[in-house]
Amino acid sequence: MTDLRSLTDLERDALREVANIGAGHAATALSQMTSRKIMISVPEVSIRRLEEVAELVGPADSVIAGVLMHVMGDLTGRTLVVLGQDSAHALCELLLRRPRSAGAAFDPMEQSTIKETGNILCSAYMNALSDFLGMMLVPSVPALVVDLAGAVLTTAYLNFGHDRDAVFCVETRFRIEGSDQALTGQFLLMPDPPSLKAIFDAIRIRR
Repeated sequence: MTDLRSLTDLERDALREVANIGAGHAATALSQMTSRKIMISVPEVSIRRLEEVAELVGPADSVIAGVLMHVMGDLTGRTLVVLGQDSAHALCELLLRRPRSAGAAFDPMEQSTIKETGNILCSAYMNALSDFLGMMLVPSVPALVVDLAGAVLTTAYLNFGHDRDAVFCVETRFRIEGSDQALTGQFLLMPDPPSLKAIFDAIRIRR
């Protein structure tokens, strides 16, 4: 974890700028998809140890929606877009322009909406990072998991060894035209060790 501790404020700002560019691309794509003005901001970008990520997504027994994707290409790893159950329901209401379905479960249309939102977010962040690094990054087909936070994180970290404990965390805040409600989620990038080194090397060269 020496690389994480030695990042300067300038290098962290570079990561934040990449995330802001990705958020802008995602907002444009979602706005075009829904014909509504959607703004996405990035209040915070952090790099954490694997065991510290759980505190970001809520108690282990809380229900969350997670969109999991693999990263392929010049870099490899996994990404996870996390929304709390209430934020996910509210996002579906706003994007679909209809009241939430009865009960706590997400209906097929809501599941599709969450998955597509996660797909757009992940692809936008990956494209921004790809441009910054000058490398090809290709996200896989998204998979939606709605479960207790502990179970979702276990699924995301499956086969994620102790030497792979650096996670890039991008807080993502949605604001949708016609609503004063700000919805928040997390975008998590979990690179494999060689990819982690490549990212840090690029940050230091291109800062």
